[in-house]
Amino acid sequence: MAIQEFKYRGKTLEELKEMSIKEFAQLLPARSKRSLLRGNTDAQKRFLEKLDKKGQRVKTHCRDMVIIPQMLDKTILIYNGKTFVALIVVPEMLGHFLGEFSLTRSKVSHSAPGVGATRSSASVSVR
Repeated sequence: MAIQEFKYRGKTLEELKEMSIKEFAQLLPARSKRSLLRGNTDAQKRFLEKLDKKGQRVKTHCRDMVIIPQMLDKTILIYNGKTFVALIVVPEMLGHFLGEFSLTRSKVSHSAPGVGATRSSASVSVR
């Protein structure tokens, strides 16, 4: 059984990496395409420069950045409002936003109510 080569809209990874941003944007869905064609913000430009210079692990607050082919196989630390969440960019993430992979809300699980929290808990023993 042969391993199938990854393709995005009929293009191989090598073809995608050789494309310009505008050519890549034409393959994306509407929201991502519009975001890329409008151009990058200053923060996004600094992030891309840092990604080229630094290489592997780069921290960013740019959750609205579209994942492009030059980010593939890099580790990006995305801020979720409290900590930086490590994300290794794989080909299946192309065209998505960085913020989709760093959730800002965590699941809250409550334990039993404390003594005095409700009227009925006042009669419950402390032990």
